[in-house]
Amino acid sequence: MPMMAKMRSLAPWFILSVGAIFVLFMVISDSSIMESFKGRSNNVGSVNGTDISYQEFSKLLDRAKENQKAQTGKDIDEDNMDQFRDQVWDAIVTQTLIKQQIDKYGITVSDQEVADIILGENPPEFLRQNFVDSTGRFNRQAYMQAIREPRNKAALIQAEDLVKQQRLQEKLQSVLFASINVSENEIKRKFVDQTINMSSDYVFVDLNNFPDNSISITNDELKKYYDDNLDKFKVVPQRRLKYVLFMNAASSADSLAIEKNLESVLETMKKDTSSFESFVKTYSANPYSKDTIGLNVLSPAAITLLENAKPNSVVGPVATQEGYVLYKYITSVAAKDPLVRASHILIQKTNDDAKDLSDAMNIYNQLQKGADFAKLAREYSKDPGSAARGGDLGYFGKGSMVKEFDDAAMSGKVGEVLKPIKTSYGYHIIKVTARSNSKFVVEKIVNPIKASPATIEKNQNDANDFAYLAQKSSFEKEAELMKYKVLETAPFNEDAVYVPGIGYNKKITEFAFANSLNTIGESYRVQNGHVVFKISDVTNAGVKKFEEVREYVKSLVLKDKKYAKAIAIAKDIKSKVGNDLSKANSVFQQAAFASTGNFTAAGSVPGIGKDWAFIDNSLKLPKGSVSEPIKGQRGVYLIKVTQRTDYDKAAYQLQRNSFRDNVLMEKKNTYFNQWLAKLKKDSKIVDNRYLFFGK
Repeated sequence: MPMMAKMRSLAPWFILSVGAIFVLFMVISDSSIMESFKGRSNNVGSVNGTDISYQEFSKLLDRAKENQKAQTGKDIDEDNMDQFRDQVWDAIVTQTLIKQQIDKYGITVSDQEVADIILGENPPEFLRQNFVDSTGRFNRQAYMQAIREPRNKAALIQAEDLVKQQRLQEKLQSVLFASINVSENEIKRKFVDQTINMSSDYVFVDLNNFPDNSISITNDELKKYYDDNLDKFKVVPQRRLKYVLFMNAASSADSLAIEKNLESVLETMKKDTSSFESFVKTYSANPYSKDTIGLNVLSPAAITLLENAKPNSVVGPVATQEGYVLYKYITSVAAKDPLVRASHILIQKTNDDAKDLSDAMNIYNQLQKGADFAKLAREYSKDPGSAARGGDLGYFGKGSMVKEFDDAAMSGKVGEVLKPIKTSYGYHIIKVTARSNSKFVVEKIVNPIKASPATIEKNQNDANDFAYLAQKSSFEKEAELMKYKVLETAPFNEDAVYVPGIGYNKKITEFAFANSLNTIGESYRVQNGHVVFKISDVTNAGVKKFEEVREYVKSLVLKDKKYAKAIAIAKDIKSKVGNDLSKANSVFQQAAFASTGNFTAAGSVPGIGKDWAFIDNSLKLPKGSVSEPIKGQRGVYLIKVTQRTDYDKAAYQLQRNSFRDNVLMEKKNTYFNQWLAKLKKDSKIVDNRYLFFGK
């Protein structure tokens, strides 16, 4: 690559990462960006008095969108735009706070320091990587030649600024992390967790062996537990909202317009000799690709079109889960595994198996006499998704369904109605309608079915009108009058990122905690539309009353009593079987005996998972001896360690520094995240973006 091109390749966005700690969103790190925030009017917000202008925020937002598109090949979907703006805003807030802390500590980097880094023996990787050959050798002569090239001045200025920002943050790290150290015990524990292999035999007494109704609990016991454990029943301030959601769903007119648009594209193709790929780039929401698609991911209408298409012909538009699609059919190829297409009628499982089977056989007999399968499926099937399609499940491969259904469908003959098959869902009457071992090679133009601007505007107006009327009259009455469905969120606290059922909008949370019970908000924009809500419940900080948590207390006391039973049984097992845990069920029939196979403390225990009590005791217990009862997450264990590798002192000494670095990095990462979270909490951050982008 010529030197000019090499140096210019430095000019696009650099993602600057200092360790794994200071990933500080360098998409916003222009050399003078913090200074440009100052003195501007028309601000979207401020951070400790440092104003952030609408112009600068919009500029950075556009750059972030360009960066996202360069990485993914797609524009940010409008439904996700609010969340994306929040991410960019958080990046700006973070970078501004970091800049303020650098100023607070009086941290500076001189021009000479920057020059020494760039011209030193070991330049930064983002500069160095452009001048390394295939053997990994750094071509210093070419590097210096590019730096001296006058035409590279602009790129060099940007590189200097990035080096300066990196050095400033490295110096801030030194201040923040000066007190962090790693003890020898921490390093050894990390080494042991990752390198010591062990396996154990164990007996497990599951708490589920003891039904709730087998354990008696008095009200006095519940009250005592409550009084002794008040800390467990503390509550932070919480809110609930009643709300009406106005979804930006595409209307039938929107859907028809998208279909007509693709029909117009198809007509243009017939008169235009341009490649299909060029039409994809112009008209498709998805980037160009040539795909080999199985029938199990295609809609029935698309399958019919493609099965009858000629090579290199374009068919459609057809409605799919992606939207309306034009397919260019290239060819068909053999699939590795065959697919089957089937329809079914589900008689849902009840408590009366005999009646369920009788109902299924009644329908089966009607089908044997010539009744229409699709008609009976729509009438009787309790699988709502397939019932609406006459029972059709489409194509599927082996292993896609529950085993009993899978076995029957895979072995059934095409056109045959099978006798009722029982699964955990109930009884299924299955009809195999087709088999195939083909896949289609296609190119496609995809137009998602989305609400049009007119539909979105109407939806917003409806939400605004409802908010106005609800505030003037009654939330519930107006909703009933307009036939709007009123929903209610689960309780959420002030730190909630998502409001349950509503979605992502920090302004909703802020409103809910800034206002009183029954206050009705205005229309707020959410990911898929607009929402109007009222505050339906206010919980202040404190301790929940016993009556409110009685059932929860009961579950805790039940669990404690079950543990006590399980521990007593485990002790009895140990006293009677000694070292031979395999005989445990001779003492307690429900006791489960098993062996783990190999595991480390850093991994999961086969058959058990991440149960720290089990792992920790397997590390400490003497090999070959049976432990006392150990309280695990779901029950009680007796453990006998059957194998455990010894601590390798020589290996530890060889790997010590590497483990120390890992522990240190983890501690720095944790410290920085906590430091930044506290910095944000203690700062005065004003967010007025809603004035420009809506609520």
